[in-house]
Amino acid sequence: MTLERDSSHSEVNATYTVVLGDNGEKYLQVDTYGSAKRQETGKKSQSIRFSPEALEQLKSIISAL
Repeated sequence: MTLERDSSHSEVNATYTVVLGDNGEKYLQVDTYGSAKRQETGKKSQSIRFSPEALEQLKSIISAL
């Protein structure tokens, strides 16, 4: 998959949490927070939760770099 357009972004703070699903599986959740340029700095901006399968895909992508 390729990006339609490549644009740079300012740095933001991020945190991660390991979340247990109802089935006992572990999920990795990454939360990002608004940049200093946003109206409300420090407010949670985005969350992405990776399933075990998605983490395997991500590891494969990273190892191919």
